[in-house]
Amino acid sequence: MATSPGSVPAVPILDVAGRSLHYDRRGAGDPLLLIQGLSGNALHWGEPFLELLERDFDVVAFANRGVGRSTEADVDFTIADLAGDAAGMMDGLGWESAHVMGISMGGMIAQELALNAPERIRGLVLGCTSHGGEDSTPTAEEVVRSLAEPILRGDRKAAIRAGWLANVSERYAADGEAFTRFREVAAKSPASVQVLMRQLQAVRGHDASERLERIAIPTLVMHGDCDQLLDVGNGRLVAHLIPGARLEVFEGVGHLFFWEEAERSAQLVREFLAGIGEASAAPAA
Repeated sequence: MATSPGSVPAVPILDVAGRSLHYDRRGAGDPLLLIQGLSGNALHWGEPFLELLERDFDVVAFANRGVGRSTEADVDFTIADLAGDAAGMMDGLGWESAHVMGISMGGMIAQELALNAPERIRGLVLGCTSHGGEDSTPTAEEVVRSLAEPILRGDRKAAIRAGWLANVSERYAADGEAFTRFREVAAKSPASVQVLMRQLQAVRGHDASERLERIAIPTLVMHGDCDQLLDVGNGRLVAHLIPGARLEVFEGVGHLFFWEEAERSAQLVREFLAGIGEASAAPAA
């Protein structure tokens, strides 16, 4: 069952094709669906980014299947399957259409949603993501190893630290207060190794390189140029392939640009999506 803006249920859950998906809802205004990346849930958007967005939007951030308090993912799935979950979230919320923002794996999900149900997306924001396929730049093997090794040996503390170092710039990694917030978020409702493997398999199977030219939705692409997980070249290529897409590159910023530059990120999102609304409301010449 969906909730209305302003109501705060103990456990906000939507049933999507027999699967329970947990979400966080806040703010008021035009609907904005936030789609997280690998192992991420609503908490991983961080504050003050969410606080800044809720001033202008009815924001819903949900946990993908198998993550947090969403139903465990007991079978393999694809990025297209996860895009179906996102569409199901919109159905359950009573949204015929909405702005959509996806980051990392969530950006891939948002791409599939835009390709399969373009009429449901008013404005599209893609952050720190890739179109997949042979032309994309994969994560460096040493970064993959640094993340995988502590997970495989069951060292949760080391895994969180490795995740922090891989997700942010060297400058921001030295911010002890920011790391404390990240650690607290990462410690809550972690994804299982099995779900992570299934997500990675879905990411490896994603390839929208020859289809992005079909997206006619106003699109903003954002990417940090110090991103270790998905090189900024991926973001540049996504923006190049989507007709008319706007590209914003954050200098000296890592994968979690919306943590490192929360105010600028939220401002760009607000201004870009507001511009879409103003353009659609303008009378014809």
